[in-house]
Amino acid sequence: MGGHQFFLNRRSFLAAMASGTALDPSIAASPPTWKTGRAKVAGLEMHYVEQGTGPAVLLCHGFPECWISWRYQIGALAAAGFRVIAPDLRGYGRTGGPKDVAAYGIASLVGDVAGLLDALGERKTALVGHDFGAVLAWHAALLEPQRFHAVAALSVPFRQPALGPGPVAQLRSLAGGNFNYILYFQEADTPEAELEADIPRFLRSMFYTVSAQGLSRPRPGMSRPTKLLHTLTDPGSVPEWIGEDAFQEYVLGFKANGLGPALNWYRNLDANWAAMSRFAGAKIEQPAVFICGAQDPVLRNTRSLFERMPATVARLSESVIIPDCGHWVQQERPEHTNAALLKFLKSVH
Repeated sequence: MGGHQFFLNRRSFLAAMASGTALDPSIAASPPTWKTGRAKVAGLEMHYVEQGTGPAVLLCHGFPECWISWRYQIGALAAAGFRVIAPDLRGYGRTGGPKDVAAYGIASLVGDVAGLLDALGERKTALVGHDFGAVLAWHAALLEPQRFHAVAALSVPFRQPALGPGPVAQLRSLAGGNFNYILYFQEADTPEAELEADIPRFLRSMFYTVSAQGLSRPRPGMSRPTKLLHTLTDPGSVPEWIGEDAFQEYVLGFKANGLGPALNWYRNLDANWAAMSRFAGAKIEQPAVFICGAQDPVLRNTRSLFERMPATVARLSESVIIPDCGHWVQQERPEHTNAALLKFLKSVH
């Protein structure tokens, strides 16, 4: 495990940020007490930020994000008596990762978070995941139930493993030749060429378009879009709920790694579906909570999975649907998200 850098006051915090190591000064009214470190995990130098002492809580970000998507949760959960750990997952941010698609299989992704716990001396943790981080959390709960003893999933409900065609194969059948971003991400090199040409524009547009703010405004449509940016609206400036400093942390990570490693999570969807088929029909047995924005298009597109969760997640405590909130729930509505997370985490400790 690599050395830590401690941020004890605002002056050292801002100096660290200026040197390229850092955090967003807008996220806390008091001087930040986060620390950042690196752990050797499965050939990666896995970057993480942590704060607090107590039972471990591991925060897993989604696409196209990194650890800083949890900037509003780290301090709040730490103040409530938890050791909060927010890594950059394989392929993202300051961790980075290989370009080989096969390196993003579910065993490797779950192995990364288990390996990070080993490096930090933690035997078990509650997993909190957003977007693809929620998918990771659900899978980790099945693969290592003793290690991951509770699940808080944001935006993506549990999809019970099954036999038969995987999600990409199903989407191809349903899309009928129409544009679908998951199918677009299956193409080799084409998405990278489009999105890496202007990473700030892509991120700005992606965050805005599926936020409550973007979803409330009509978007100019195309009869048959062929690129992702054709389906997104560029607001021209960084949404206020992100802030410039956090946004630059996102940009930094994708400029360093490109989009390919992150897109490899999508390119393994069918392979991971097949790998999890041995759990066909399995339920999540750990305590769990689901949190989602009311306007999140993922909720609309996965409504049947959401409605089945009382049957497929045996100990689902509640589903919290936050009004006036899009996909980026922990960033758009941090107070509501923190309240739901704290209620749940305190109930399982």
